[in-house]
Parts: sequence; structure tokens; C-alpha cells
Amino acid sequence: MDDGQDPIKDLEKGFDVVVMGTGLTETILSGVMSVQGKRVLHIDSNSYYGGEGASLKMSQIYEKFRGDGSKPPAGLDKDRDWNIDLIPKFLMAGGELARILRQLKQVQDNVQFQQIAGSYVFRGSGGGFFGLGGSGVHKVPSTALEAAKSNLIGIMEKGRLKSFLESVAAYDDAKGPQHQGMNLEKDSMKSVYDKFSLEEPTRDFVGHAMALYSDDSYLELPARQTFNKIKLYAGSVAMYGKSPYIYPLYGLGELPSAFTRLSAVHGGTYMLNTEVLDFEHADDGKVSGVKIKFENPRKDGEYVDLVVKTGRVLASPNYVAEGKKKKRTGQQVVRAICVLNHPVKGTDNSDSGQIIIPQSEANRKNDIYIAVISSAHNVCPKGYWIAIVSTIVETQNPQHELKAGFELLEPIEETFLAKPFDLWEQLDDASDNVFVSKSLDASSHLETCTDDVKHLYKIMEGKDLDIDGLNPDRAE
Repeated sequence: MDDGQDPIKDLEKGFDVVVMGTGLTETILSGVMSVQGKRVLHIDSNSYYGGEGASLKMSQIYEKFRGDGSKPPAGLDKDRDWNIDLIPKFLMAGGELARILRQLKQVQDNVQFQQIAGSYVFRGSGGGFFGLGGSGVHKVPSTALEAAKSNLIGIMEKGRLKSFLESVAAYDDAKGPQHQGMNLEKDSMKSVYDKFSLEEPTRDFVGHAMALYSDDSYLELPARQTFNKIKLYAGSVAMYGKSPYIYPLYGLGELPSAFTRLSAVHGGTYMLNTEVLDFEHADDGKVSGVKIKFENPRKDGEYVDLVVKTGRVLASPNYVAEGKKKKRTGQQVVRAICVLNHPVKGTDNSDSGQIIIPQSEANRKNDIYIAVISSAHNVCPKGYWIAIVSTIVETQNPQHELKAGFELLEPIEETFLAKPFDLWEQLDDASDNVFVSKSLDASSHLETCTDDVKHLYKIMEGKDLDIDGLNPDRAE
């Protein structure tokens, strides 16, 4: 918007796309479409960027979870030291979001990343996950060599796992599904495990700690996707060592902020504290405008109702009605933010890490995830760690379902338990040109978010998102 131009008149010109919500999915697409020359209006009802993936100060956390004017106690009350994610997510170093970032230099310039120190899995006593070794948190081996050295697997099983991981490493998806006598598009993952005679505990480890599935439904699916997930995990570890994950300094909320800046540089218009009142449709049923309410930028305290013309809308689930544009997936997620004054036991005093408690270890259907970060990532003062525990709700007592995670973290200085919330997805075929993003799931990485970005781009633009074709020179 030019200096001196009436901002309301600029809104009245209309936009190619109106984006609602500043979560990561929405901001990535807003940034990409702005770079591609589209006129984008991006609005949020909140006073901050990030939506459900925002990073908040400690005073905001107390207000959100405790309410009633609750304030942090001494020692936790310096807001400048805290950037706490509402939803913990790490980036896979070799994943699709990292590819997008590598193509958009301006986003890279606005966000600094720190490697996550380790990837861990919990094994209980009495046989448990591997049937060997002691109970506790153990580092996840990611290559055939590491598997051969791991004390979590018996001598005979090490050889079988080494052969399996070598087979995965040799697989080239570009050459098709035929691989070493297997058809990975037809053969189930269970049949592949059978071929290599892998024991049940080892199958759990591969599927949950490397391929990062949260349950066992993948066993009956074609093995191709699992092979690619394992290759992504191992390849990401190989890029930086230690773990496959990287994380933005100052919290996950830095990513939506960086993509909003990218969009703004390329002509995007952003409005926080903006209420969506209604959608308008043309005679053919397609969206033609969005009615919004916002404070007049030229007169404090005066609010304006305005219909913004547009032919397409991209909305996060909280901006559309249930039964019309969105539906429940049937799953709920429960999360708890824990403040610690010590590293997590079993992680060799690491400043960060992902810990997976496999479903079999907690007598559950879904895994429990723990994301751990610290002052090394500029999210808390020195001497503190933030651990966020999450899982899919299975019972009427969601807090109890996180118990196995809490026990690994004790003693805990402060716990902020979020109410379980539904996961949403688009209900209809978006024939009205109102497109709805998916909720962020319980996993602790962003690959499913990037999958949604690519899916939404394809149905909005009618073509695949060419990540490698994003123009880095223009982004500069």
C-alpha cells in the first residue's frame, strides 16, 4: 500500500485471494501466492501472528491457561526471556518445508535455526520395546552402522535390522516400486518386515521412531511410503548429525511471521484484530466477497464493516462453520506445556530433543510425543527447559493419558494443561472456492503440515506446487 493512500479504498479494490488465520499453513501459501504475483489480503482475529502455532510470552501463557488475571511468579516473570509454543513442531532437515525455505531467501534471512540435539525413544522395563537393556530413554539409531552398535537390540536382530536398513538406503523411489524382489506399491509393510524376519519390538522401533507413525495402521498399507519416510529420517540426520530435526530460534511463531513479511514485501496486505462476519456468494454459488469488521485505521475507537471482493478464500478451520465447510476427523489432541529446571533424564543433559513413547510402552493405540527445547533456542532463560507433551485422546481422562510423559519429566516446576481440541478437515469439495486447511496433528514434526500446503495449492491453482521452481531471486 502506497504511503498516504486511503487503506479502506485499497481494500475496496478487492483481492485475488483472502486468507483467514495466520497459522503456518496459511502463511506459507500467502507468501507463495504473493511471490507469484497475486493480490493477497491476509486477516486474523487475534492480535498476534501464528494462530494455533503461535509462540507466547509467559504472561500470555498464564492468562490463557490460568485466567482471572493470573501472573507468573518471581523467576518466571520476565517476558523477554520466554517464547513458548502453543503447539510443538520441529522441521525435518531434509523435509519439504526445509526445501521451501531454501528456495525463499528472504524467509531464511528472517529466521535462524538451531539443531535439535537428539531423537530418543522410551523403553520400559520387563522386556518392553526391544526386550533388551535397561528401562528409560534411549537414542534412536538412524543408520545400519548405528543399529549395529546400539545396545537396544540383540546380536542376532542387529544383523537383520542392518540388512533391512541397507535395503531401505538402496531404494530409489524415482526408479519405481520394484526393489530387490519386492513391489513396494503392492507389498504391505508387514510383509516386508516378514521378509527380513524382524521381531515385533524392532518393527515398533522402525515404524514409530524412524518412520514416525503414531499408530500401527501403516502395517497393512503398501511399503513404499514407509521406505520413503525412513529415507527422509536418515537423510535428515545425515545433513547435520545428532538428530533429523531443526528448530527456529525464538520459537515456532517465527516461521509464520517470516512468511507474512515475505508476503508483505510482494504486495500482501495484513490485518490483525479483524473479525470475519460473513461470506457472500455469486449466483453460481462461488464466493464473491468476505464481510469483515475492523478498527478504522484513521479514527481510533471507530469500527468499520466492509465487504471485500474476492473470488477465493483460504481459511483455517476456526473461521468456517461445522457441517458446511469443515468436519471433525474423529480425533482429539491433548497437550501440556511443562516448565523444567533440569534436563530430561536419559538424554545426556541435552539442551533439546524429541522423545517418543511408543503406543506399546504405554498400553495405548497412539504414541506419546515429548518435544524438549531450552535456552539454546532462545525460548526460556538459562537453567530452564520447556517440554511439551502431546497425544491423541483415547479415554474420558485426557490428562491421565499424558502420565507416562509427565513421569519422564519429573520434577516439573509448572504445568499448563490445554483442553483437548478436535482435529478438523474440509467437509466439501471446495466448489464454492472456499478452501479450508487441516488442524495441526499430534506429531512433533511439520511434514503433515507441508502435505496440506501442497494439497491446498493444487486444488486452488489446479497444478502441483513446484518447490524447486520458487524463484529465490525474486524473493531477495
